[in-house]
Amino acid sequence: MSCLSIKSIIRKLMKISQKGLYALQAMMMLARKHRQGAIKIRDIAYEENLPEKFLELILLELKNARIVESVRGAKGGYQLRRDPADIRLSEIIRLIDGPLAPFGDAEQLRVLIDRDIPHRALYQVFLDVRDAAARILENTTLAELIAGPTPRSAKGNRKQRTPKKKESSGVLSMVVGGNKGE
Repeated sequence: MSCLSIKSIIRKLMKISQKGLYALQAMMMLARKHRQGAIKIRDIAYEENLPEKFLELILLELKNARIVESVRGAKGGYQLRRDPADIRLSEIIRLIDGPLAPFGDAEQLRVLIDRDIPHRALYQVFLDVRDAAARILENTTLAELIAGPTPRSAKGNRKQRTPKKKESSGVLSMVVGGNKGE
């Protein structure tokens, strides 16, 4: 499968813009080279296969948000302002794309849960998915991304995941109950 089609699949599944994906890729590269000094835009663009002019705009936005800094001169370029362990994916995505949620605004979902009684359980599931996605992005740092390609589902073995399924049997009663604020 080509890199282009993988990116389009990710964007469709995550509702992330091309700009957001490019920002994350550039930030990962800067995180991998964190202790090596500033990296030129053309080097980031080349290594990550990103359009240089578009990358300039993205890095300027990240600079204005004080996530990266620019260094002038022959050895100039961009570098992270903070340690990769202190930069969360949620911070980058919110800056570039706005809200994190694949199902929209949490407050809108809560209103639907309160008002649309026949569909309350469905909207609660959407809110739970939204909250879980936000929690993952808020708890994942650039340092974790560059540490290794281990998928979250592969971190534990199957025996550890089976009890979670049994524990989640109470989810339906929670969803049907439509607890506010959860």
